[in-house]
Amino acid sequence: MAHNINRITELLSEIKHPETGNDIVSLGIVRNLETEDGIIAADLVFKPNDAFVSSIKRAVDEKLKQAFPSAELNISVSKRQPSRPSKKEYPDIQVKNILAVASGKGGVGKSTVSVNLAVALAQRGFKTGLLDADVYGPSIPTMLGMSGVRPVMIERDGLEFIEPVEKFGVKFLSIGFFLSPDDAVIWRGPAATGALKQLAGQGNWDGLDFLLIDLPPGTGDVHLTICQELDLTAAIIVTTPQKVALADVIRGTNMFRNRDINVPVAGLIENMAWFTPAELPDSKYYIFGQGGGKKLAAAMRIPFLGEIPLIQGIRESGDTGVPVALDNSSGADSFRKIVDSLLQQPVIKK
Repeated sequence: MAHNINRITELLSEIKHPETGNDIVSLGIVRNLETEDGIIAADLVFKPNDAFVSSIKRAVDEKLKQAFPSAELNISVSKRQPSRPSKKEYPDIQVKNILAVASGKGGVGKSTVSVNLAVALAQRGFKTGLLDADVYGPSIPTMLGMSGVRPVMIERDGLEFIEPVEKFGVKFLSIGFFLSPDDAVIWRGPAATGALKQLAGQGNWDGLDFLLIDLPPGTGDVHLTICQELDLTAAIIVTTPQKVALADVIRGTNMFRNRDINVPVAGLIENMAWFTPAELPDSKYYIFGQGGGKKLAAAMRIPFLGEIPLIQGIRESGDTGVPVALDNSSGADSFRKIVDSLLQQPVIKK
């Protein structure tokens, strides 16, 4: 009797490697999985210095025995030989400050903040880049008015790099450049993180003062990939004054503070802090509550970088592809003040 391979794979995906927290299937430890005549066979292939071989082998045996008590198990264990370093290995990118822009939940305007901060930094004379790491909802090309553009490949030191698109003084890359605008991004974690690794590692970012990374909302594989692949200087957290958004800030902040990630938080930005109608520029209506971001930043002992109002001009700028940070409006002034606060933080390399 042959057992269902997909069911076996699902079961083994429940086993996490204690060191990385990732499942043993996505890590490539499970190989050559076969089942025939009541026998379940597989190879478990570990890194040479893996200290968890025995415990993972035991977990595999127990998991399969529990699910298939009558099956005969033939699970072998081996360690792969260390590979020689490749001459074609991509070097670490040389950027002075790499800042992850994150949010605990969606809908708080994180991408809008990322774009306008990048433009405001560029206006201050800093060499600035922006990586759209929101692989499931890439919006940066639209916000910078560059939808439909395709980046070109360049050669440097015998290696191929992706040359970022440049506009308003900001160099940027997005998975959106490589997809049809009408396509839904239906990727499992490994595919999404693989695409992101290529944009981050093969992007021609060298020489920048700032590289901002617009992360997806929440916490997950993409966040872990960015933290593992890049030497992050700090994280910036974006929220709104709503209680539900503030609750998610705590989880997002604690992710960066986790001892295995250990990325400093440069500060918190409160977006949509108040509503100001165009016809009443001096009025403030606190639709989502007042001062919640500032209070939470103080409670969590992280810097409060500033507030951004909910005004029509900021929304329109994202739709037209001309960031509000380029004009002289009150919205633009908010982003310039936040840049001033950011540059004063001790984690920022001058």
